Amino acid sequence: MSADLSRFRCLTFFSFAVTALLLSFSGTLFAEDKETATETQAETDSKNEDQEWKLLFDGKSLKDWKTTKFGGEGDVTVEEGNMVIGFGVDLSGVNYTGKTPTQNYEVELEAKRIDGNDFFCGLTFPVEKSSCSLIVGGWGGGLCGLSSLNGNDAAENETATWQSFEDDKWYKIRLRVEPEQIQAWIDDERIVNANIKGRTLTVRGEVLLSRPFGIATWQTSAALRNIRIRELKKSIEAKAESTEVKE
Repeated sequence: MSADLSRFRCLTFFSFAVTALLLSFSGTLFAEDKETATETQAETDSKNEDQEWKLLFDGKSLKDWKTTKFGGEGDVTVEEGNMVIGFGVDLSGVNYTGKTPTQNYEVELEAKRIDGNDFFCGLTFPVEKSSCSLIVGGWGGGLCGLSSLNGNDAAENETATWQSFEDDKWYKIRLRVEPEQIQAWIDDERIVNANIKGRTLTVRGEVLLSRPFGIATWQTSAALRNIRIRELKKSIEAKAESTEVKE
């Protein structure tokens, strides 16, 4: 019995040792991958520093915007240079009526929750011929993520994170759309880094009217400002190549 017990202890120790070694190795690989991704991100940001931003909201009027007719929506007004989305029965929001890119672009805005306890920025955006939504502050006030990936909304896919948001505090939100990747940041901290290659992108049925580009809230009043968009260099270069071919 003692010999069997000794062999068992040796095997158990060996198993734990191998597991610890593998975890340590995988942790090192992950750290290296994360560092590489950060460097790539920095390089991407640097390459697009000189790309011109287009302001979508002038802080004076709702030019190029219209209230989304969800039914029971709150009023949308301009107050002190901010776009204010009023508290609705369920959804309230706005649609941008101008043209926007559908690929290789970034959107940036500032948003704050005034009242309510659900998402204060549901940004619906185009991805080629599809659409998707970035949810900020949903499901009781803290859920962030993309809705939807392969039919799974922000609470059901790997982009889901929980953040703490204060009322009446501005948060800078940035979204980047590329052919195989969607990324999002809040106050320069990346919260979404989704590989979308081969995946189906959709929006929840409730926000279909926000397509192709709109911002909505759920039983929440919010304020928005500094809403702007820019094409990334990949898109600019692709257009230039297309023009050269035609010539």
